[in-house]
Amino acid sequence: MNAAEIQREFRRHGDSAAAAHAQGFFKTGPGQYAEGDVFLGIRVPVIRTFVKTHRTLGLEEVKELVRSTYHEERMLGLLILAEQYPKAEAKSRELIYKFYLNHTDHINNWDLVDCSAGKVVGAHLFERKRDPLDKLVRSTSLWERRIAIVATSYFIMRHQFDDTLRLSERLLPDKHDLIHKAVGWMLREVGKRDEAVLEGFLREHHAAMPRTALRYAIERMPEAKRKSYLHGTFES
Repeated sequence: MNAAEIQREFRRHGDSAAAAHAQGFFKTGPGQYAEGDVFLGIRVPVIRTFVKTHRTLGLEEVKELVRSTYHEERMLGLLILAEQYPKAEAKSRELIYKFYLNHTDHINNWDLVDCSAGKVVGAHLFERKRDPLDKLVRSTSLWERRIAIVATSYFIMRHQFDDTLRLSERLLPDKHDLIHKAVGWMLREVGKRDEAVLEGFLREHHAAMPRTALRYAIERMPEAKRKSYLHGTFES
């Protein structure tokens, strides 16, 4: 089955009411972060069913999905890549990784980044130099900056925290709330595995952290400790 055939079958699952809700939830209006994004109104469990059915789809056909006008079709393509990457041979992994970075202009909403960046970019760079993350984190693209920090989720799960901390520090001055949330989320994930590492970062940087990033980072801490970070009253 090629991409066009998949799309015809896929679009039968669309729902106009769900699409309208999604376009509000994902901020697609004029001047908003996902201005112009278009939804079919297809639920994530349905998308994941299609991933299972079409997980061996060739890269040229995946390209048609990732370049689609429709948000859910782009997600389908990215989830297929994330499914294929760990099972692929070394040459194919390189192709998937390069394809991903060559299509970041289509990975243009937070859920698209979050479902794929760790599983493709993070996985690819795990045993390689992390320089590409430094390039992404300097990008003018909101989504490339988010890819950079979310990619480190793969490292965090393997108890490597240095890149998350380094990139988080670089992103503290960032102006966008979606970056604040991603930084706080990744720091919270670090804290799940090593609270001392998280607290070391917070003690040094909490005063400079955007409030949203700080709140996300300390979310799992006991209430008293959360308040001490929020009010700057913790004992050094």
